[in-house]
Amino acid sequence: MVSSDKNITERLRNDDKSVIDDIFKSYHSRIFRFSLSYLKNDNDAYDIVQEVFIKIWENRLTLKPETNFDAFVFTISRNAVHSLFRKKLCEQKYLSYLSEMAVSNSQDTEQQTDFVFLEQKYEELIENLPSKRKEIFLLSRKSGLTNKEIAKKQGISEKTVEDHLTKALMYLKKQLSAYGVWMVLFYFLFVE
Repeated sequence: MVSSDKNITERLRNDDKSVIDDIFKSYHSRIFRFSLSYLKNDNDAYDIVQEVFIKIWENRLTLKPETNFDAFVFTISRNAVHSLFRKKLCEQKYLSYLSEMAVSNSQDTEQQTDFVFLEQKYEELIENLPSKRKEIFLLSRKSGLTNKEIAKKQGISEKTVEDHLTKALMYLKKQLSAYGVWMVLFYFLFVE
C-alpha cells in the first residue's frame, strides 16, 4: 500500500502532485487487469484507469482525513466500470455480455457494492486458511514482507513460501468470485 490513508488524503488535499505517482504505482495495474477481464478491450481498460485517476484528483479536496482510501478507490473504480457499461449499452456485444452477467449474478446489488461487506468476507476467508498458510499470507499482504524475508523469518524455503501464497490466492479468488463482479474488483484491487 502507498502509505496510511490519512497521509494519502493529506497529501492530496495539499495538492501534492507526487502522491498521484505513488497511488498510480500501487493501483493502476490492478484496475487495468480488472477492467480488461470484463471489458475484453485494452483501450476501454486504459480509459477506466485514466478516469479513475482523474476522479481521484478532481475529488481530492472533498477527502476527509479519516477517509478509507481503499474504499474511495474501490467506489470510483466500480462506478467507472458501471458507467462504461451503461455507455456501451447501445452496442450489441455489450448488450449480450450484460445479459449473461445479469443471469449469472444473482446476489443483491446493494450487498455487492458495499465495501465493508466485501472486506468482511475477505477477512473471514483469510481466517479459514490453514494456520501456516494464513500466517505466511498475512506476512506478505498485511506486513508487506518479501518472499525471501518470510522464508528467513519462518525458517522455510522461498519455494515453500511461494507455494503457500499461490494456494492462498487461488483459494481466495475462487471463493470471492462467488460473490459477483464487485467482489472480483475487490480481489484485483486489494488482494492480488
